[in-house]
Amino acid sequence: MKLTADRFFTDSNVLLYLLSDVENKKEIAKQLLRTNPVISTQVITENINVAFKKFKSLTPQQILQHKNFICLLSELVLINEKTIDLALEIKSKYQYQWFDSLIIASALQANCTFLYSEDMQHNQLIENRLTIINPFI
Repeated sequence: MKLTADRFFTDSNVLLYLLSDVENKKEIAKQLLRTNPVISTQVITENINVAFKKFKSLTPQQILQHKNFICLLSELVLINEKTIDLALEIKSKYQYQWFDSLIIASALQANCTFLYSEDMQHNQLIENRLTIINPFI
């Protein structure tokens, strides 16, 4: 994976690999985190939710440390009414699921050029300014 100097947003599914045993994906997630990605409050809450459900051996304190680590190395943007309105437009226009549309809207609002996600269409251009990239390809 080649990193860029452009502003980029990292989806929840990428950062969850920080907790996994899949070493190659974990390393890519670390590389992305080292370059100060933009994330939203949704990314944090999804990471916490999945950590409790999927990584049952983690204590609440370890999950808090994971959250703190991500927040320390990222630019955190908030979801607001404009984000929700834009997400509704994205959902209608591109037919993404609601929570993916909310991630895309957050990335657009933060003026990101790239969105790193494992779950969306690789190389798709959204609104002529945001390219979705699967960092594991």
